[in-house]
Amino acid sequence: MVPAKGWSRRVGSARSFVGNALGGVRGWTNVASWAVAGTLAYYLWVRPARQLQKEQQERAALAAASDPYRYVEKRKPIPDPQVTFVSSLSLDP
Repeated sequence: MVPAKGWSRRVGSARSFVGNALGGVRGWTNVASWAVAGTLAYYLWVRPARQLQKEQQERAALAAASDPYRYVEKRKPIPDPQVTFVSSLSLDP
């Protein structure tokens, strides 16, 4: 069974568009260049940004834990009966 010409033409033009968008390099050279670019991007931008965010969160947690004037709840809050008392609601008509 031979595929329709319109279908194969669309697939071919899509492959051509993707190949041109990726710089026109085909095969393993293209894959290797994208792998190198992705690795560099990770180590130059993503990883330092994540480390900075983690350090900021740790500093904020230490600052919050070391604050002697922070508010500490000493009593257990009383639950709202309108929200928690579900057993009085009947699902039967």
